[in-house]
Amino acid sequence: MSVDWYWWVLFLAVVAVLMAADLGLFQRKVHELKLSEALQSTALRVALALIFCLGLYMGWIGNYGSAAHRGQASIEFLTAYIVEVALSVDNVFVFALVFRYFRVDARYQHRILFWGILGALCMRAAMIFAGIALLERFHWVIYIFAAILIYGGIKMIGDDKDDQDPSQNPVVKLFRRLVPIDQNYRGSHFFNRVDGRLMATPLCVVLVAIETTDLIFAVDSIPAVLAVTRDPFVVFTSNVFAILGLRALYFALAGILKLFRFLHYGLSAILVFIGTKMLLSGTSFALKTEQSLIVVAALLFVSIAASLAFKEKPGKGSSRDNQSDGDA
Repeated sequence: MSVDWYWWVLFLAVVAVLMAADLGLFQRKVHELKLSEALQSTALRVALALIFCLGLYMGWIGNYGSAAHRGQASIEFLTAYIVEVALSVDNVFVFALVFRYFRVDARYQHRILFWGILGALCMRAAMIFAGIALLERFHWVIYIFAAILIYGGIKMIGDDKDDQDPSQNPVVKLFRRLVPIDQNYRGSHFFNRVDGRLMATPLCVVLVAIETTDLIFAVDSIPAVLAVTRDPFVVFTSNVFAILGLRALYFALAGILKLFRFLHYGLSAILVFIGTKMLLSGTSFALKTEQSLIVVAALLFVSIAASLAFKEKPGKGSSRDNQSDGDA
């Protein structure tokens, strides 16, 4: 472990308090999360991540010793955090599609994302430590991770989120086959008794779809962060901060996602770049973390700037967009 055990306990305790406060403050009365609330929540979580990064650099957090080690840990955290947040934006696209397909009331979307993200924290923790253990024991695994990233980046270019059908998700289909489903929504309940029989509501099916979606995206995002650093504490904390902000990020961006028409090209380039960086690790062409941070930030900036500068002309949207909007 890169830091003493009590730093892990302290960090998990802070996360537990944040999650409990979020559930208590926002879930006491079921309501639609407004844009102002989402922006405030997003700003708070970004600020916490930056304060954590500063704490690593100043030596307030962790026991990294020398200034050089503290500086390296803080740069690795910031790079990993930016990568995770950038890739999380792609999750937002799919979340919007799932909610639209299942016609989930906006009042209940926050509840689904809360429990979905809680499950994601557990799944990603297991994947992070498994990935680090594999890389430490079998060096050749790095080439498999690199191939996954490069393949995922290339595949992302041709992916059309509007063509995806959440009902065809294999896990969702298996869940529907094994668990009795009540065809009617029952408020914010995931389960309901019908004639004495316990049945899952459609809201539970949506939760399964959301959890599966995050698991699929984790296959790309976890190797991407492991290409930046193999420090377990940095990998885990950067993932947690990105996931904690994902729910608020969805409500902040859901209505304006289509403005970023070139963003997926930037995300694709980031995956390919990080995969290539992984392949070059251990060679004379290996890139430093500082260089990776600059490249990742530049790719994000260019894709967002291009989206804002070259907006899609009215009436030029795809027929799939028009059809899906009509269905919604």
